[in-house]
Amino acid sequence: MKESRSAKTAFAIAAGIVRPILNLMISRTWRDFEKLPTGGFILCPNHVTEIDPLVVGHAIYSSKRYPRYLAKESLFKVPVLGTILRHSGQVPVARTSTGASQSLKTARKVLDANGVIIIYPEGTLTRDPDLWPMRGHTGAARLALQTGAPVIPMAHWGAEELFPRYAKGIKLFPRKRVTVIAGDPVDLEDLRAVPLTRTVLQEATERIMRAITKDVARLRGQEAPAVLWDPAAHGQASQGRDFDGQGPPNTKKGK
Repeated sequence: MKESRSAKTAFAIAAGIVRPILNLMISRTWRDFEKLPTGGFILCPNHVTEIDPLVVGHAIYSSKRYPRYLAKESLFKVPVLGTILRHSGQVPVARTSTGASQSLKTARKVLDANGVIIIYPEGTLTRDPDLWPMRGHTGAARLALQTGAPVIPMAHWGAEELFPRYAKGIKLFPRKRVTVIAGDPVDLEDLRAVPLTRTVLQEATERIMRAITKDVARLRGQEAPAVLWDPAAHGQASQGRDFDGQGPPNTKKGK
């Protein structure tokens, strides 16, 4: 993907600020990045802490690719940050059906130009009390099936020790170790030639989330839950920090 001078400058500024700070706070390991396609692809990471995008962006930028996120539209209104987001070609997402449709069209243009689109299928930080991936939304699956772009699951672990889920501060000591691994492409071939029904989207989303969960289990050295956490089944809100109606959740290790 040929990048504009504006985008290169924005990425250089952001990387020049973020990467040195992260490198001071964490020791990092990127694994299996040779699996990343050379063309356009959709990257789907797990989501356990608010600094996930920085860690994933660091890893992708270090692999000589420019990460583009589907980011909340409100972030583009934040001074300085919004300017960097716009100039680096990030994709704003509005919480309306029209806005979401436009976001997918913009994301498709990035993929057509051999770019990398990063989508968190969970849509927010996992509600699972043990930080396993939870049920996903269908946006990533829809984009993949509409464009034919490969979906690469990504798993990371360790950043939640630096900045626990919804915590108020960073825990610098001892220095944390963060590992990020790229997974094998999710097999969606049998779903690409059939009508894009709700059932098909749900099946594709389930495969994506299972692929992410499998790699998270490999990183953690633990067995993943047989059933992905469903916030609705546990009476949890789909958005916001106060998802149990009792204030921010427990932020102790593993919670």
